[in-house]
Amino acid sequence: MPRDSPTRILKISLLLTLLCLISTPCQSFAIDIAKKEPPKILPHTQPLILKGDIAAHLVAGVDRFLLDQLKLSIAKREKRLNFNYSSLEAFRKSQIPNRKRLAHILGVRDPIHKFPQFQLLATTASPALVAETKSFKAYAVSLPAFANVTAEGILLVPKNKKPIANVIAIGHCDNTPEQLIGLTPGLPLNAQFPRRLAESGCRVFIPMLINRAEHHRVKTLTNREYIYRSAYELGRGMLAYEIQKVLAVVNHFHTVGPNNKPTPNHKTKIALAGYGEGGLIALHTAALDTRIHTTLVSGHFGSRQKIWREPIDRNVFALLNHFGDAQLAKLIAPRKLITEYSAGPSLTLPPGGRGAPATLNPKYSPEDQATSLTVGSRDVPYHSSFGGPKGTQSKPCEDDTLQHFLSSITSHSAGLSPHTKPKPLHTLPSPSARHLRQLNQLDRHSQALLRESTYLRQKKFWNTLNYKSHKTFATSIKPHRDHFKHEVIGHFDIPLSKLNPRTRLIPGTPKVTRYEVVLDVFPNVIAYGILSIPKNLDLKPRPVVVCQHGLEGRPQSVIGKEQHHYYKAFATTLAERGFITFAPQNLYIGRDKFRTLQRKAYPLKKTLFSIIIPQHKQIINFLKTLPYVDSKRIAFYGLSYGGKSAMRIPPLVPEYALSICSADFNEWVDKNASTRNPRSYVNTGEYEIFEFDLGSTFNYAEMAALIAPRPFMVERGHDDGVADDETVAYEYAKVRRLYASHLKIPNKTK
Repeated sequence: MPRDSPTRILKISLLLTLLCLISTPCQSFAIDIAKKEPPKILPHTQPLILKGDIAAHLVAGVDRFLLDQLKLSIAKREKRLNFNYSSLEAFRKSQIPNRKRLAHILGVRDPIHKFPQFQLLATTASPALVAETKSFKAYAVSLPAFANVTAEGILLVPKNKKPIANVIAIGHCDNTPEQLIGLTPGLPLNAQFPRRLAESGCRVFIPMLINRAEHHRVKTLTNREYIYRSAYELGRGMLAYEIQKVLAVVNHFHTVGPNNKPTPNHKTKIALAGYGEGGLIALHTAALDTRIHTTLVSGHFGSRQKIWREPIDRNVFALLNHFGDAQLAKLIAPRKLITEYSAGPSLTLPPGGRGAPATLNPKYSPEDQATSLTVGSRDVPYHSSFGGPKGTQSKPCEDDTLQHFLSSITSHSAGLSPHTKPKPLHTLPSPSARHLRQLNQLDRHSQALLRESTYLRQKKFWNTLNYKSHKTFATSIKPHRDHFKHEVIGHFDIPLSKLNPRTRLIPGTPKVTRYEVVLDVFPNVIAYGILSIPKNLDLKPRPVVVCQHGLEGRPQSVIGKEQHHYYKAFATTLAERGFITFAPQNLYIGRDKFRTLQRKAYPLKKTLFSIIIPQHKQIINFLKTLPYVDSKRIAFYGLSYGGKSAMRIPPLVPEYALSICSADFNEWVDKNASTRNPRSYVNTGEYEIFEFDLGSTFNYAEMAALIAPRPFMVERGHDDGVADDETVAYEYAKVRRLYASHLKIPNKTK
């Protein structure tokens, strides 16, 4: 059932306008009311005995399938990474393409400022020097990171001596830098690890992270998910943005010597230390940048197989195809990695709001117990694990862990210095004001990327197409279709199961006979729908219209059994006019149950449509077996989420001779990534709707190009809640130009 507007009404006359391109006139079909009883099952099929809610059965089967695929991903990672262990030099070379792959899937793509300098943040009420102890001074600072985004936080500078190391200390996202050095309450002494490192002689920068508090404008959505939604659609992510901030600080430490003078390649080592969300950021950053000598990860390192349960702002498309935490550790090797088996931050985000439900389990344990790897004839130690006695969890950043960390980056430290709690020298800067600045900077950066995305797509897509003939067009668009299949939608390289069709007769109308149909697709995955057949078919094969429901809909919605005025029983209306229709059950039903399927598919570089498209291929295969079906005239007609399907299924199912997108076509990237558009999905509960990097690849005009030169139609209403007229017209104008001007087939789009 569509969610946006009760004013969506299908116009069957508009459908027939384009269907005439693939069918003979409906009047040519003699339609009489059958007097004999139709068979209980279709010929050459088995009886359908499945009981209960078949839609729920379908969703549960896909869930089992995806969980199996997640398990299988573990064994495949090492093969995909293809590390070369023949020598240390060969191993380091084999890390390079894997680092590039990791940066790409994380979305670490924005140019980092090369020579950034810390700037003191001071006002008349709050000087930059916020605190001082016998061993260090604490400054409020800002550092240019990328574009117009800065890294803000607190810089701890040792007094009366050169720093023994440069450390970026990253706390959990819900803790402020002031809490991490004891200036404000909220953290126990052992959790104040940045201050303890500064007391031992390190120069320490503590970045402020975006927290998971409720966003001030979009209620029941966390700040991190708010930023993630736009960024993910544009090929970035919340994790990517904060990694890039840390990389900018690495650039600063790498090019500035111990006396704050430009000294490239100086010998002061750079290290990362992180807890909770900070541990996650530190681990991925160290895997990307070889200038980082030592990395401490506390309260995070372990299996990521249930990343789909974690806060969605941690989601990384294709991550588990290549990288678990153990593989990230091998990208750090032979540099030093220290993991501490400590309780990570716990969190529960309940269902029912706009944001994705999530659970953070505090019981992390190392996924990789090895402390070394064999490279050539050498045993290379790189990983040290710490924890409580007999494998129990320790408190975060225990003394022995920090001591080992210090010993790995300097020979000057004989031990941890005694604790000295700093006192503020004056009124501290407002953490909430600083957080809002950082939040707004990231939002503005995503919106700037959104504005540029249309030009990026023009350069990458439209400029490479050859319109000389339909044949040259088909050849030139093939690489884009392959990219759409593998990089956007995601493709399971698994053979389709045997059809094994099961059918049963269900009540029809005086003019239409109906059957429920179930087909096998993959292990545990079925396709289900309702076939409507005009009674007393003549010998001439008929065209078929596949009628796809919207969000939370069912096949019963489009045949009229469930009284939804949105659909006007269009599958039945068409069947009564002489068309064969098939109404499939799509995956988008069950609220969080189906949205969690998307969460499970993402880290496998897959989406819901990685399942839906094979389902439709099997539906086509089944329809072709029916003697009264004209296999060359099968159309797809989808409403709302079915309209979203109309943009993604026909490009990869060439047997669909026509596609009609109803109540969905619009400037899709803007609708997903804009925080200005009041109709944007950033503001709604559809947390599964976002597709990674769509901004630089395919908006709806580009998807329509993958359908061309087959007929394509857009249907909408002025009061449709999906989008305003002008955004639909703007995006459709590109389609019209393609068909009318470039391909010279203006009558094939409407």
